[in-house]
Amino acid sequence: MKIEKDRVVRFHYTVSEVGQEPIESSKDREPLAILVGHGNIIPGLEKAMEDKEAGAIFGVDVASADAYGERREGLTQRVPKKHFGKEKLVPGAQVVLQTNFGPRAVTVQKVGMSVVDVDLNHPMAGKDLHFDVEIIDVREASEEEIQHGHVHGDGGHQH
Repeated sequence: MKIEKDRVVRFHYTVSEVGQEPIESSKDREPLAILVGHGNIIPGLEKAMEDKEAGAIFGVDVASADAYGERREGLTQRVPKKHFGKEKLVPGAQVVLQTNFGPRAVTVQKVGMSVVDVDLNHPMAGKDLHFDVEIIDVREASEEEIQHGHVHGDGGHQH
């Protein structure tokens, strides 16, 4: 079965900046499961998966524009320190900030007495990435998964 819109794909990946050492890999945990065509992974990686089948192993370079986007200057915000709980904050640290729109990865720029300046760009913004991918399996999505826009069950959302 080929990968296309409204199919569920389970896969392993290793990601690195182009020409650099790996940053993250799923090899030591359960494969990632996504519903294709619903914006669940970066566009460049999803496009590279199209028409592949279970068992496919491939590498792909994804330009920053098709990954986490270009860095945007001035995308900073001053946040009250209390929103970070007891987390140790130092400039350059990447932390997860709970927002009205859900969790968001931010980079600490400056720590003051009562406020913290953070960079809201995704930590991988502006970076060209390389992925090594192994497709584990491909299946038809259920109607409920399509309606919800994400995978249920193994490797997916539990609700």
